[in-house]
Amino acid sequence: MLTLSSLTESFSRLASSETLRRAWGVLRHAPGGGVLMGQILGNLAPYTGTIHPEVLSLEEGYARIRMRDRRSVRNHLRSVHAIALMNLGEVATGVAMMSALPGDMRGIITHLEMDYLKKARGSITAECRAPTAVVGERREYEVQADLSDESGQVVARARARWLIGPATH
Repeated sequence: MLTLSSLTESFSRLASSETLRRAWGVLRHAPGGGVLMGQILGNLAPYTGTIHPEVLSLEEGYARIRMRDRRSVRNHLRSVHAIALMNLGEVATGVAMMSALPGDMRGIITHLEMDYLKKARGSITAECRAPTAVVGERREYEVQADLSDESGQVVARARARWLIGPATH
C-alpha cells in the first residue's frame, strides 16, 4: 500500500532535481497534488512542514509555494509571523534551487535573510527563480524569493545563499 511515509522515504532515497520534477509532474495533475507535494517536502524537512506549504508551480529553477493563513502561523498582532514568512522563503528558495541542480549535485543553505516590507495577512505566496548550478563545481549561489499577499503586494523578500557541490556518498 502506498502511503505518504513510504512515498517520502522512496523520494528521499532518490532525491534529485529529476525526481523532484518527476514527482511534481505526477502530483500536479492529481486533486490536492500541490498539498501532497508540500507534505512530502514537510516530511523531508520536518520544520518546513509546520507551515503546511502547498506547491503551486515547480519547474527547473522555479518554484511558487503558498502558505495558507491559519492561526498557527500568526503572531499576537493577527498578521503572519516573521518566522513563518522566513520558513516560506527558505522552502521556496530551496525547492527552486534543488530543482535546478544537475545530476549528482546537492546543496545546503549557508545564509538566509529577510526584509519585511509590510504586514502580511491572509495566504502568502512565495515565488523564486534560481540559476542552474555548474556540474561538478562547488560554489555558493544567491537566490531571492518574493513573498506576496493575495492582492499581489510583496510583503517580504527572502535572500538565501545556497552552497552547491558534488554529492558525496
